[in-house]
Amino acid sequence: MSPNRPYMVRAIYQWICDNDLTPHLLVDAHYPGVLVPQEFVQDGHITLNVAPRSVAQLALDNEGITFSARFGGIPQHIFVPPMAVLAVYARENGEGMAFDPVAHPDPEPPLDMKAKPASPRSHLKVIK
Repeated sequence: MSPNRPYMVRAIYQWICDNDLTPHLLVDAHYPGVLVPQEFVQDGHITLNVAPRSVAQLALDNEGITFSARFGGIPQHIFVPPMAVLAVYARENGEGMAFDPVAHPDPEPPLDMKAKPASPRSHLKVIK
């Protein structure tokens, strides 16, 4: 099955907005693929105000959370993989949902351009 975190983030986000509160995301800023302004990262985390009035072009889907926002007056494009979200909550009362941190996936090993590619048949056994 696919992870349920993207679905839960969307549901809690909508619930917070439906109650006229301000949704925030707590994000693991060091999770692979996260694109946030690093000068606002503290202790490896960043809190993002994702209220409709605070962001532009917000998309919450299974592959990522994307939007544009201003940080220190400078427009920035933000990308957060759903598995990097540690919590979604209302600023005013803290209501929402926290998630267990996810171990960072191992990065892909770099391709060694000098290595000879294996023969496509090198893994086959000859059966007599």
